[in-house]
Amino acid sequence: MPLESGHEAVPLEGEELERQEKDYVGFNHGIARFTPGNWFLPTAFTQFANKIYNFEWQPNDVLVMGYPRSGTVWLQEVIWTMRCNPDLDNPMAVLPILGRTPYVDMDMMMDGKKMPAITPENPMVKAFMQLCPGGNPADGVCVQMAAATPGLRTIKCHLPLSLLHPKTLTKAKAVYVARNCRDVLVSIHHHCRLLPTFGYKGSLEEFLPYFLDDEVVYGPYWLHVKEAWEKKGDPNLHFVFYEDFQKDAKAEVKKLNEFLGTGLTEEQMDKVIKHTSFEEMKKRDNLIGAKSSENPMMDAKVVEEHGGFFRKGEVGDWKSKLSPETVEKLDKWIQEKLSDVPFKYSL
Repeated sequence: MPLESGHEAVPLEGEELERQEKDYVGFNHGIARFTPGNWFLPTAFTQFANKIYNFEWQPNDVLVMGYPRSGTVWLQEVIWTMRCNPDLDNPMAVLPILGRTPYVDMDMMMDGKKMPAITPENPMVKAFMQLCPGGNPADGVCVQMAAATPGLRTIKCHLPLSLLHPKTLTKAKAVYVARNCRDVLVSIHHHCRLLPTFGYKGSLEEFLPYFLDDEVVYGPYWLHVKEAWEKKGDPNLHFVFYEDFQKDAKAEVKKLNEFLGTGLTEEQMDKVIKHTSFEEMKKRDNLIGAKSSENPMMDAKVVEEHGGFFRKGEVGDWKSKLSPETVEKLDKWIQEKLSDVPFKYSL
């Protein structure tokens, strides 16, 4: 049966499924492509898709969007701080980032074979029961927590615009962040090794075909970016490049200040920029509650050898990681796709 967005799930099978199961730990209910678009998502998305599609957005909501590892967590912290903690005196700031800025489509990721079970002892379930008393975790812990978050809501979503209701941008504002796909490749390879949800064990070169063939969760990368790029003229969507934010955070915060209507002073903007710098966020390492080295949702060996969730946050890290052959393959792929998405990354 089609989802309310009009998409249908086509489960992976045959050689494609065998390859995924060989290289990844994977999901209890497998992986599917959701057409149209061939969106590559856990099959468990079908359980939550209509709830997200029909999510009741409010006029003061801000949706932070982007392909994974493009800077969404950074923007979540920037935007929440601008809206709710510009003087750095909000006691809620000590809560984990995902506790203050919910990840609305995270429930499908909980279907990972090595994810902690959804039991009353699970820390996320405990937080859910406090925020949603009487709620049923089986109906989606994260989507219900996002709906129940009080006050000025800043909500993160990795889904492409086409899987959200077409009226979403008439009800809420969205900030979409895009990043050079070379750096995304390096970062998402680390991400898939770091999180037992994926449990990827292969090298970066071995990971490359998955990325180029749109067989990484939330792909296709270029279509994801293209859908947002085509909406950049919408008054309720602000498109930002990770590289521009790294180069001149003050200029980008000023643009956000105008878009969000936060009315921050120069002094407040300076406070926000320092508090949300990569160095400060890495020090806090407060995405989910436990630091990366102590977090059961992260691979301790990968954290020790290659870093945790907040790894480097650099522009151009790909130059030290990718072989000339890999760069050549990526560049050919990029040139083919830039005819559809006519922007150039700041390198």
